[in-house]
Amino acid sequence: MLTHIVPKFEKGRILKTEMLENLRDYPRSFLDIRYQDYSNGIITGMNVTVGEHTLTVGRGIVKHKGRLYLLEQEQEVPYTATGRLSVLKIRFQEEQSTADFQQHLGNICLKEEGVNSQELELGRFKLKTGALLRSDYVDFADLATEFNTFNLIQVQHAGTTGPTLSPYIFKMFARELISRGTSDPFDLAFTMLCLNQGFIEREAVLHYLSSRSGAAYRDYDSSKLHQVLARVLEEKGGRRVNAGTARSGGQRMLVD
Repeated sequence: MLTHIVPKFEKGRILKTEMLENLRDYPRSFLDIRYQDYSNGIITGMNVTVGEHTLTVGRGIVKHKGRLYLLEQEQEVPYTATGRLSVLKIRFQEEQSTADFQQHLGNICLKEEGVNSQELELGRFKLKTGALLRSDYVDFADLATEFNTFNLIQVQHAGTTGPTLSPYIFKMFARELISRGTSDPFDLAFTMLCLNQGFIEREAVLHYLSSRSGAAYRDYDSSKLHQVLARVLEEKGGRRVNAGTARSGGQRMLVD
């Protein structure tokens, strides 16, 4: 049976447990149903703003092991230059139970270590002493710059066919591809998809790359997927863009 039940809070009526339960359960049930087919990862929001000494994580929703977690107020995380890999992430805690609540919590932290199954990455960087951390990217390939750049490539966003990359990455790719000029129907269809959709399924990206190249369908990890997309931009000419280019110190590295 389908339902649409709204409790009636009116003068003279007795406040019943069922009425309060409706208010408690409806928002959670709605979100659980809405995102039941999504993988683990960021559902929406959780955008990171880079400041001079702090990283500010905006409000958002993430999914982890089938549960939805809400960040209702933005949170600041201080950072310093170490020259080593620093990963901004959510660390999910074990269930906590009290007399009033059953809690599943996640803490945002910055650690010099990788990400395990109980964590979700929000970004990473290697900041040299005396340098400024930046998130204003020169071009699509610049997303992978190793030092002094906030890197979004490993951030896992939720999709219905599996985790995918940040919508920001795909929109940046689409805008650069259009600016370089293309008449390829696969390119045009994919750029419109990137610019119009809130997120792009990883499967759609892989089919696009397979179709435009005539090669067999092949899966890639996030780093390799960024590199392959960067090569698509290289083919369009203009200023040469090399995936994996390290711009700090003026050095360049080409990745096969």
